[in-house]
Amino acid sequence: MEQQIPLHTNPGQKLRGVNLGGWLVLEKWMTPSLFEGLQATDETTWCAEMGARAPERLKQHWNSFITREDFAWLHEHGINAVRIPLGHWIFGPDYPYHRSYGDNPHPFVEGGIEVLDRAFAWADEFQLRIVLDLHAAPGCQNGFDNGGIKDVCEWHTQAQYREHSLNVLERLAERYNGEPSLHAIEVLNEPRWDVPTDYLKSYNLDAYQRIRRYCKAEQVSVVFHDGFRPFEQYLGFMQSPEFSNVVFDIHRYQCFERCDIDSDIYSHVHKASGLWKTEADGIIEQLGLPTYCGEWSLGLDLKVVSLWAEGPFNHALESMDSFQKDIAYRGYAAAQLLTFEKYLGWFFWSYKTETTPAWCFRECVQRGWLPSTFS
Repeated sequence: MEQQIPLHTNPGQKLRGVNLGGWLVLEKWMTPSLFEGLQATDETTWCAEMGARAPERLKQHWNSFITREDFAWLHEHGINAVRIPLGHWIFGPDYPYHRSYGDNPHPFVEGGIEVLDRAFAWADEFQLRIVLDLHAAPGCQNGFDNGGIKDVCEWHTQAQYREHSLNVLERLAERYNGEPSLHAIEVLNEPRWDVPTDYLKSYNLDAYQRIRRYCKAEQVSVVFHDGFRPFEQYLGFMQSPEFSNVVFDIHRYQCFERCDIDSDIYSHVHKASGLWKTEADGIIEQLGLPTYCGEWSLGLDLKVVSLWAEGPFNHALESMDSFQKDIAYRGYAAAQLLTFEKYLGWFFWSYKTETTPAWCFRECVQRGWLPSTFS
């Protein structure tokens, strides 16, 4: 029988993980079936437009999109962690109003916290660590659909939005601090590049203190995202001994900028194993904080994931036959893994989508683009 080691005993273990995206925060490109016939572009407008129909439909999604079987499958394939994106509405209707809610001051469906409780039970059963990620903040921190409200970025403009975010983090810490599978809490996902750095740093410091009220440094990491700015802007920030068990989070994709869209597969592989490797060396040598690559994928075709970008969507694999595509995906995957293995951990985005294999971890494994085991 496999010996069960308490998860809390090794917070510094390398994490090889996946994101459970599209589950507790909806993204239209990941689950388009939920959005059929609607004008909605994100979870906020989906809940507002669905109205009274929302609870039954969303709970059906919660219960079927990710199940105990998925946690078992991840464990069987050597994955040891999951990053779970969640919205600021996770605890129910105590969140501040935003005009995108329309006439209903509390449009979001209640019950997500019970789904999260269930995830902790499954993680404990299958020896998976959990990184809780505040993915959608009130007012939206980035203007993306994954931030809860597309084309709105107002989180940093109102004190009540900031305070509610901190309250959610503190309540998560209080609720789950005794759970052996709680590995980390990420204070905010992908705040946009034009949110002032000083504002972000101040928020990160306050979030650390809120989480530490309930979670000991030797047991739970506090994670903050780079906010789409160079790591050099964080040199000297949140260092020991004043701060302990702090983790820096970066996300790396090659499909959103024009220069990447226009690149061939050799350039993509070279960037992953060259430029990104050099960056990793710099972070490891200079930053003084362990780092996760909290999101990456094999996605190179922007058309399938974007609600906002304009074409042309030419990409590196469009003229390849199926054999060449398989080789290209394997090479791109290997180049990224070789770099991201230098860090404390990495999390593929995402475990599952309805639409595209290159963003679906399970399908990438089944197609042989990713390794069959990660242990």
